Amino acid sequence: VQLQASGGGLVQAGGSLRLSCAASGFTFDDYAIAWIRQAPGKEREGVSCISHADSHSTYYADSLKGRFTISDDDAKNTVYLQMNSLKPEDTAVYYCAALPRFGSRCPLIQVAEDDYWGQGTLVTVSS
Repeated sequence: VQLQASGGGLVQAGGSLRLSCAASGFTFDDYAIAWIRQAPGKEREGVSCISHADSHSTYYADSLKGRFTISDDDAKNTVYLQMNSLKPEDTAVYYCAALPRFGSRCPLIQVAEDDYWGQGTLVTVSS
């Protein structure tokens, strides 16, 4: 199982970015895919999760609803995170991770250390 996150960069406040998480070695039928971020000096924070096998159910951190949208492309085995109206406080390293599709962890956006993690992509939002 491998996950490759990309799409980070420097953007001005109010701008948009789309992150990609390319998966290999498994299918979306087996796992849910979550985005997690870690800002400098802060704890990791669950951002969003999508469960393709559960009718593409999507979940978001309450503070991010309306600005971030998660989606997937079966043909490309890729999950996207569209981030709009970005704020300086969105600055963080963003990781994607694959976690078991069953249970409550995707709805709660809870990722464990022994889940499959991508390498992270840095998003910097300037004011």
